[in-house]
Amino acid sequence: MKKQFGVLPKLAALSLLTAFAAPAMAQQAGDNVVNLGWAHIGLNQSSEPLKLGTATVPGSGAHVSNADTAILQFTHFFTDNIAVTTDLGIPPKFKLSGSGTLNSLGQLGTATQWSPAVLAKYYFGDANSQFRPYVGAGAAYVWYSNIKLTSSLTGLLGGGDPGASTSADLSSSFVPVANIGMAYNFDKNWSANFSLSYVPLSTKADLTTHHSDGSTTHATTKITLNPMVSVLTVGYKF
Repeated sequence: MKKQFGVLPKLAALSLLTAFAAPAMAQQAGDNVVNLGWAHIGLNQSSEPLKLGTATVPGSGAHVSNADTAILQFTHFFTDNIAVTTDLGIPPKFKLSGSGTLNSLGQLGTATQWSPAVLAKYYFGDANSQFRPYVGAGAAYVWYSNIKLTSSLTGLLGGGDPGASTSADLSSSFVPVANIGMAYNFDKNWSANFSLSYVPLSTKADLTTHHSDGSTTHATTKITLNPMVSVLTVGYKF
């Protein structure tokens, strides 16, 4: 009997050590993960020449600045390997400047871009893996608000009319998103995540100028942005 009582504490200690040695579940079916962090939007851009009515301004172009913003992601795991992520965050503000023959105009305007996205992802490894690379694909809906034009652009489109005013409309669209990334799990709840997304994106700008004599003129251009979005976040599973 004494020998049996001596074995029981040893078995209990062994079971406790085994429990601590067991791998923590990182992501598994039914889990929800919230990620918060920073996104850098680098543009692979080009622009068409500005058209004033049917006439083209030779050598004209535009350049859009890169941007940084905070991002919020919500991920639900349907299986240990398949998940869906919703990307939200603070809409970034982009600056538009003239290039080519419009370079002397400097900044032409600013706009805020909204681009919520939904992506399906496949995570490699299993629910106990500490390091989990993944691939994903999905779509985003992109639109613009708070579009503001500078006096230099209005002066060009107004043809020197001091009473002219110009407004802009930027086209919205659904666009595909391709994504790769990796998650590093510190424990069963906390993780770090890095990803890269490519978005084939372009927008058409329709510029309407109202002149002091009551007439209206239009100018158009198309800007290809094709952003590469790099994201670094910290995640919490609940």
